[in-house]
Amino acid sequence: MAAGCCGVKKQKLSSSPPSGSAGPGGGGGSHCGGAAAAAGGGGEPGSLPPPGPGSARLNGLGGLAGGAAGCALSPPLPPNCGGGPGGLSGPAAAALLSSPGAGPGGCRKMVVSAEMCCFCFDVLYCHLYGYQPPRSPRFTNDPYPLFVTWKIGRDKRLRGCIGTFSAMNLHSGLREYTLTSALKDSRFPPMTRDELPRLFCSVSLLTNFEDVCDYLDWEVGVHGIRIEFINEKGSKRTATYLPEVAKEQGWDHIQTIDSLLRKGGYKAPITNDFRKTIKLTRYRSEKMTMSYTEYLAHRQHHHFQNGIGHPLPPYNHYS
Repeated sequence: MAAGCCGVKKQKLSSSPPSGSAGPGGGGGSHCGGAAAAAGGGGEPGSLPPPGPGSARLNGLGGLAGGAAGCALSPPLPPNCGGGPGGLSGPAAAALLSSPGAGPGGCRKMVVSAEMCCFCFDVLYCHLYGYQPPRSPRFTNDPYPLFVTWKIGRDKRLRGCIGTFSAMNLHSGLREYTLTSALKDSRFPPMTRDELPRLFCSVSLLTNFEDVCDYLDWEVGVHGIRIEFINEKGSKRTATYLPEVAKEQGWDHIQTIDSLLRKGGYKAPITNDFRKTIKLTRYRSEKMTMSYTEYLAHRQHHHFQNGIGHPLPPYNHYS
């Protein structure tokens, strides 16, 4: 089932619902970074499996499609993806070193890596320029629920975000959701070549799913949340926000829940009694972000790493 949860067009929390809503039953997805919509693909809403076999699609930017504090210790900078000695520089390197939960010296590895963002850029670049898709990457192919998020420009406006709560092998999952989030997020037109130089790619791997009894039993900036509720017409709806959404928007627990309800298509007045009927699952995520500039630096040093033999693009800076 596809969902979106990571990007939000600025909006008021009270009246109008976010663009996009969760679909009834298992057919909806969600966006991750604000209120937005995602497309559904199948699977039982509210059933959020831990990493394991299976697949489903979700939109990660605040709506369903048609989040994230790190939950593990940070690794040393990966040697295969970056511009400086031993790894990335700039935001991607900082993300590796400052990930929440990182221990002294970043001694324990997260699963997510900068190479995953490189691979997503490879896939999108090859698609937009009509080249053969890159061959399978070298990072792990273990199954995880995942989201791919695209932002654009110096202000990092949301450009697309779709993912899945069902565990999916990373090689095929990232390949699929790279293009789905870039081309099929219903909130945005498909991406074009001209936008590539201004893009940022984030990969989020979802972990630590927990069903909770109290809809307030989660921490802003640490947990992503997925809610399941019955709307005013008696239909089951779902919606999700990735862990980073509430913090980025400056929301507290109630504002986040109410925004998520609107995102999921609930139009009736929201009362505290109704909030108590929500079924809530909290989760965490490991997240890595890379700019297109950093991706170019990687490709200049490792031109054929993923089987890419086409020329580098004719730009290497923001236009």
